[in-house]
Amino acid sequence: MRKSDRLLLLYVVLSGLFLLSLADTTRSSQEGAERIDRTRRMVAELGLTDPALFTEARYTRHLSQADLHSAFQDHPMALEHFPSGSLLLPPQRSQP
Repeated sequence: MRKSDRLLLLYVVLSGLFLLSLADTTRSSQEGAERIDRTRRMVAELGLTDPALFTEARYTRHLSQADLHSAFQDHPMALEHFPSGSLLLPPQRSQP
């Protein structure tokens, strides 16, 4: 087998894997849309303000209902104790 044949075979295999990844992305996005619709229906049926995103800390459960007065929550040097805090941006607060 020549080097060019090996290169062509590698190209075909990698192209096939790329096409499989595109198909998987399409399937995953459709499942994600269905999951979001189910969550929205559940929130509406139960009369919740919004779905609980994380179960760890008060300020990551419901972003619209963050406890603004918990001690040391927003201190610049405060350590993040919960992994979900690294996934969410701090809430936007309006300036007076």
